[in-house]
Amino acid sequence: MKENASKHENWMTDLVTDVCSSYKDDGIFSRSKLRKLPSKKIIIEILDDLFKILFPGFFGKRELEKETIQYYVGDLLNNINIRLTEEVEHAFCYWCSDKECNTCNCNQKAPETVKEFLLKLPFVRELLKGDVEAAFDGDPAAKSFEEIIVSYPGLFAITTHRIAHELYVQNVPLIPRIMSENAHAKTGIDIHPGAQIGKNFFTDHGTGIVIGETTIIGDNVKIYQGVTLGALSFPKDERGNIIKGAKRHPTIENNVTIYAGATILGGKTLIGKDAVIGGNVWLTSSVESGTKVISTPQINKKSDSF
Repeated sequence: MKENASKHENWMTDLVTDVCSSYKDDGIFSRSKLRKLPSKKIIIEILDDLFKILFPGFFGKRELEKETIQYYVGDLLNNINIRLTEEVEHAFCYWCSDKECNTCNCNQKAPETVKEFLLKLPFVRELLKGDVEAAFDGDPAAKSFEEIIVSYPGLFAITTHRIAHELYVQNVPLIPRIMSENAHAKTGIDIHPGAQIGKNFFTDHGTGIVIGETTIIGDNVKIYQGVTLGALSFPKDERGNIIKGAKRHPTIENNVTIYAGATILGGKTLIGKDAVIGGNVWLTSSVESGTKVISTPQINKKSDSF
């Protein structure tokens, strides 16, 4: 028994040594930089608390009285402010270390950024009211606003996006993407935090929707499951490297409906207002306002041979 235990200890010791040795020559992951990363766990906890503020009574404490709601919201906001400031500082410091930036004062920049973000919450709530109404008006199966808020994956995804986008526009690294990918994992709806989405947005069913970073979506747009608003190609510089920040994804104007499985690609592709894009349509060029685009099904001819 002692001999077998000794053999186990030997191979396990060798394994630990080999694994740790692999860290030394790893040029991709820097342990000194990893210490500065924001915590995914804490970011998701903050996101949960933001849902409690944006939809009071639906998430978190259910029974809220008029006399006490101000204290409840104040406590949540204060707690979010403290935790989010720390995580945003980590994100800025990580970014600065990655870019070898010596000019930023992350300690000062983080609280200012979080303050600006929190001041946008009333604006975000107004947008979300329109999103809930759009879901109710757009889905005959919806019985109430409450049903939409507590159960619709599309509302969860757009709420997360509205939050993440406000941090994205303030150039906060990492955290907006952590938030958006959390919604992606839970709902199957993949909205990059950089996408610009107007009022009264509704994703019906939602699963499999992909909306790219430079997508621009107007007001009163309805998108069904499996829709992709993606890039046609990735522009590259003279060295062959992908150019970051270029307009790669389509623009969808007001009052457009895009049915299930449609794929719309390209930064120069514009879908005009009031257009209807049918299911399984593939588009790489612009569509004029008021146009209905459908895919023509292929008719399989009968064959005499089997």
